[in-house]
Amino acid sequence: MAEIEDKVGRHELEKYIALLPGVQVALDEVRFEIAARAEELLLQHRLEGHARIDVVDGAVDKYVVLDDERGKAAALSIEYGRAADVVVRTDKNGRTYLAMQGAMDGLFILARAANLPKKRKGKVHLG
Repeated sequence: MAEIEDKVGRHELEKYIALLPGVQVALDEVRFEIAARAEELLLQHRLEGHARIDVVDGAVDKYVVLDDERGKAAALSIEYGRAADVVVRTDKNGRTYLAMQGAMDGLFILARAANLPKKRKGKVHLG
């Protein structure tokens, strides 16, 4: 019985195919389309936020990223929404206080741009 080798050189067959120049070009094209749709969707909702759409190359894959440099997990809230919550904040003088963080529906910017189902991934707590 014949056996089929699942490697091409040093790569697994799937990785070898994914790294072919034509496949990488096709991934770049699809990523560009998704990123352009995501940027358009984000601009429709941006008031004063710092969020932006970015693209990243992985070892094989191509990524479209909703990035928010504020470091408060705002990108996660933008995508999936958040429940109302009481959070601990610190003012510019170093005093700690409690603040009410209002509920927000997710905008599903990335999911909509990539034509994926809008689905919240369980309870998201942002403290």
